[in-house]
Order: sequence, then structure tokens, then C-alpha cells
Amino acid sequence: MTYSIKEVADMMNVEPSTLRYYDSMGLLPGVKRVNGRRIFEDKDFKWLRVLNCMKKINMPIDKIKAYVELAEKGDSTLQKRFDMILEQKEIVLGQIDELKNCLKEFEYKEWYYTEAIKAGTEKVVENVTSCSPTLEVDTIPKNKKEGK
Repeated sequence: MTYSIKEVADMMNVEPSTLRYYDSMGLLPGVKRVNGRRIFEDKDFKWLRVLNCMKKINMPIDKIKAYVELAEKGDSTLQKRFDMILEQKEIVLGQIDELKNCLKEFEYKEWYYTEAIKAGTEKVVENVTSCSPTLEVDTIPKNKKEGK
């Protein structure tokens, strides 16, 4: 089956201009052109999934381009591509840890505001928040988590 650039853009939740930009940067290897129009085929989705992941984790365009160039060279670059993927995996794991900390902060704030709204004042919870100069996430007091 074939797909237009608009159909693929909708599937990837990006603008068609984004795919045109990727193409101009050489990030869409193997995409056919018929009468000057990009025609995507089922086989292209294998690459589009990888590209979509790389963009979602904010992998720099130059690194994506290097990966594409290596992929186009074939089997002689397997180890280099593997190393790049492992490097990006470590970056993603770090981002996940950061997001987990942000989630904890928002869960604390959710608890904080729930309690303050119930009481009609922040005074009931404001002393629970850490006043020390730290970026550590405040924690919900154990007895407050269960509504005790």
C-alpha cells in the first residue's frame, strides 16, 4: 500500500512540512518519488518508527543524520549503530528518571493543594514543605497519604 506525505504526517502527528524537512536533511532514505511527490510504502514505516522515536527523545538532527548515513552503508556499520542506540538508550533512561522525579513533585503538589483546598488555607500544609535549600522532591507525609 502507498501513503501520501499528508497521511504519514497525520500518522506521526507531525506537519507535512516536518517530513519535507526530514527528507531535505536526508533522514528519509528510500522514500520513492513519483512525479516529484513523495510516496511512502509499508516498508518505509520501519524507518519512520525509528525516526519518530529519535525525534521524540530530542535526538539532535546531526546525530540522526549520522545514524542514517551509517545505516545506508550497511552491515559494516552494525557496531557503530548499536553503540549509538545504546548511548541514546542511556539518555532516555536518564530522562525517565528526571520525569519520575517531576511526577513525584506533582503528586506532592496534588496532595498539598487537595489538603489546602479542603481546609480553605495553605497554613495546614505549608510547614510540611522543606525549607532547606535543596532541589529534592518533598514527600507526602505517610499519615497524610492514607487520609489519616
